[in-house]
Amino acid sequence: MQRDGYQQSLWQTSLPAATNSTVAMPIDIQDVVVVGAGITGLSTALALRNAGRTCVVLEAKNIGFGTTGGTSAHINTILELSYDRMISKFGEDQAKLVARGALQAVDRVKNWAGRHAPTCHWLERDAYLFAQDASQAEELDKIVEGTRAVGLPADFVERMPFPKPFVKAARFTGQAQFHPTRYIHGLAAAFKTAGGNLLEGCRVLEVEPKEEALEVVTERGIVRARHLVYATHIPPGVNILHFRNAPYRSYVLSARLAANAEPPPALVYDMEDPYHYYRTEDVDGVRLLIAGGCDHKTGHEEDTTKRFKELEAHVRSLYPVEAITHQWSSQYFEPADGLPYIGRLPMADERIHVATGFNGNGITLGTLASIVLTDLITTNSSPYKEVFDPARVSLIAGFGNFVKEAADVVGHLVAAPFPAKGMKELDDLAKGDGRVVQHEGRSIALHRDEAGLLHAVDPACSHIKCTVAWNGAERSWDCPCHGSRFSVDGDVLTAPARKPLQSMDVGS
Repeated sequence: MQRDGYQQSLWQTSLPAATNSTVAMPIDIQDVVVVGAGITGLSTALALRNAGRTCVVLEAKNIGFGTTGGTSAHINTILELSYDRMISKFGEDQAKLVARGALQAVDRVKNWAGRHAPTCHWLERDAYLFAQDASQAEELDKIVEGTRAVGLPADFVERMPFPKPFVKAARFTGQAQFHPTRYIHGLAAAFKTAGGNLLEGCRVLEVEPKEEALEVVTERGIVRARHLVYATHIPPGVNILHFRNAPYRSYVLSARLAANAEPPPALVYDMEDPYHYYRTEDVDGVRLLIAGGCDHKTGHEEDTTKRFKELEAHVRSLYPVEAITHQWSSQYFEPADGLPYIGRLPMADERIHVATGFNGNGITLGTLASIVLTDLITTNSSPYKEVFDPARVSLIAGFGNFVKEAADVVGHLVAAPFPAKGMKELDDLAKGDGRVVQHEGRSIALHRDEAGLLHAVDPACSHIKCTVAWNGAERSWDCPCHGSRFSVDGDVLTAPARKPLQSMDVGS
């Protein structure tokens, strides 16, 4: 299984050998096209198929290529936007509704794990959140109070299964963990068995609304559908939602501990900013510690590799580590008001739907999105419609014209060859490194691979022309504006960009 980064996550191994991909594009009009084969897309597709709707999933790369293949796979009813803050922003009734949705999502994952993915290592866990000073303790008091107010269990504890001093700690029951890619492969198999179509290696290029149906133009032809769901983590193209979701990178590692060390049989979170998170996973009879944190805005960290070093040093300060088995990073989008956007895509045909802005709760909220979107598509109603409505965002004055201008610019770039010989900027470009350089009035994004070969692309992001930054940890070009990511040769790894970076010819 491939992923959208250079590093290999723990979840890319021990997967089914057989593909669940369909070969042929469906000819008949589908009820729904789902774009993306991660947790959101496959959960939504299976739910729609169970509701009797014809459905095809279109995936640009492979199942789990995006964030689902790089998650830490915490399954929570406690969310990034704590319930006390949610009550303050949206009122207690709306906060209770969100809590109800989180419970419903966790219950769905539990049921589907048992039915469709029995080898995904589903485990119900308690979660612990701990404060290390008076300020954090005061915040923790509010979090517990808010959690109880929405009807979820929360209690203070004197002890927790984690080797870190604390001044106050709280326990939240009913949380869980699993192996995410085994789970979604199980969903894909169930979807196909139920008569669904799943096409991998089938990038959607554009969607053309027609009276009878939406025409979804792909690299492999056209499929027509009555509805479309963007389950791509962030919708492609240019949309107001890109200005209401901030892209972040989070770093994760798995560690084999010394024989005398016991990793926590729980989900654990500190309250630092950014915070660290912990869980375990059993691999070949060995219990590994999975730890994450060291988050930063995408494209805003000059040396991303140091984040792995910081995280490893942090873990080694807690436990005796025998070996780091895997390390990887992944992307998430933080919504402006703290809640996800699930429903009709703003500024688009009313038959086009979206789910985005999951923050660090992608497994729970991606699954909840499948519940909300299935209800909206099949009945045009959902108890969660208002609280997650993407239309709650306000339009920026002149935004429509901005979209038109950005679309006109992209696709009209022709970069002339540049001479690599004699470029001083290349003298200290090490193998495996990348850099945006200025040469004779032009910006060039350069990467030297392990064989010493140069890869050169135009650093202007094909989304709306921000300059990309080198991500040394994952060997990609990352846009600091809206989170688009590209391979060293400019191929799109992560939306919202639809088109690759312009290749530049390295002359002699």
